[in-house]
Amino acid sequence: NLQESESENKLDGETASDSESKSEFGGSPPVPTSDDTPEVLNRALSNLSSRWKNWWVRGILTLAMITFFFIIIYLGPMVLMTIVMCVQIKCFHEIITIGYNVYHSYDLPWFRTLSWYFLLCVNYFFYGETVTDYFFTLVQREEPLRILSKYHRFISFTLYLTGFCMFVLSLVKKHYRLQFYMFGWTHVTLLIVVTQSHLIIHNLFEGMIWFIVPISCVICNDIMAYMFGFFFGRTPLIKLSPKKTWEGFIGGFFATVLFGLLLSYVMSGYRCFTCPVEFNNDTNSFTVDCEPSELFQLQEYNIPLVLQSVVGWKTVRMYPFQIHSIALSTFASLIGPFGGFFASGFKRAFKIKDFANTIPGHGGIMDRFDCQYLMATFVNVYIASFIRGPNPSKLIQQFLTLRPDQQLHIFNTLKAHLVDKGVLGSLEDA
Repeated sequence: NLQESESENKLDGETASDSESKSEFGGSPPVPTSDDTPEVLNRALSNLSSRWKNWWVRGILTLAMITFFFIIIYLGPMVLMTIVMCVQIKCFHEIITIGYNVYHSYDLPWFRTLSWYFLLCVNYFFYGETVTDYFFTLVQREEPLRILSKYHRFISFTLYLTGFCMFVLSLVKKHYRLQFYMFGWTHVTLLIVVTQSHLIIHNLFEGMIWFIVPISCVICNDIMAYMFGFFFGRTPLIKLSPKKTWEGFIGGFFATVLFGLLLSYVMSGYRCFTCPVEFNNDTNSFTVDCEPSELFQLQEYNIPLVLQSVVGWKTVRMYPFQIHSIALSTFASLIGPFGGFFASGFKRAFKIKDFANTIPGHGGIMDRFDCQYLMATFVNVYIASFIRGPNPSKLIQQFLTLRPDQQLHIFNTLKAHLVDKGVLGSLEDA
């Protein structure tokens, strides 16, 4: 009987060490079982089977979330930054709450307080770096901000060190291992949630198109994979998510690539989406007006000979960004879902269905953003590797804050360089 019990545990992905951990951590957190569907939907869909009822609930709530997404895009980059911050806090809360359900059984001090304190410290560090980078002239203009900017990293380290000392002082005899486990839990959560949300904001400042297209591709892939899987799914994809199918995975891939090409074509024609988000010192506000870069100017491309006979064209006019969108949508379709699989494995480890019951039919906010965070990292790396170059406006802003003798030195150095290149002489002749 013991051998049979052990084999059953192994089949469920649980080992002897897991069982020992259960006894120390006070058992698994409670599984939410309540029906969180709004009563009006329950009454309207009462005659449907549970399968179709779930389909309609998910569909209606998905449309509501997409509508909300369009509204915050219309409201501009500052509102988007605020929403990203709110989503980050909610995701952090959902993950920390799972840990707290285990940790609370020993009634040990300061875990939740320290978790939120570390969240504050990490956000202060990241957002301080962002403010210094994108609001450089504003920071240099205000004395208090200039001081905070100059000593920003020292202040950030001091704040973190204070939390570290508070954690050491909170250690309780006989529960050291559990407390260090939760300390690691908090820091891994910070790494996953806060770092990724910070990268999302950096992508946003590169141009709203770098924010909207990747997020939309993940949303499209999630919806289309569900639709293809719901109607045509027969072959299981991965044990971590039994409802995922190969039909949904493949159908979602092709639909997402096509969607990315179309969305990129539409958005590339609008400066409000393609221009970097910059701070205007004269009006003290964000601006998204610029001369579109080559990425967002129509160019003619030759169609491969193999496809010319199929489509009947020799050339096609498209934006270079559309080619990049293929890479973004491919990642969203093939690699992005692994963020969802990772989240599924995490939930199975703690025997919970969803991170929370925030959105009926969808679970918690983290259940909707598990793939978005992985996507944000890829987009940031992609921009840094293949897109971003030196920003002349930022260089000029930093140049103007230097002392006159430093400015003169840089001017003479640049002048000598341009003369050697022959650029300055040609300009003078003109």
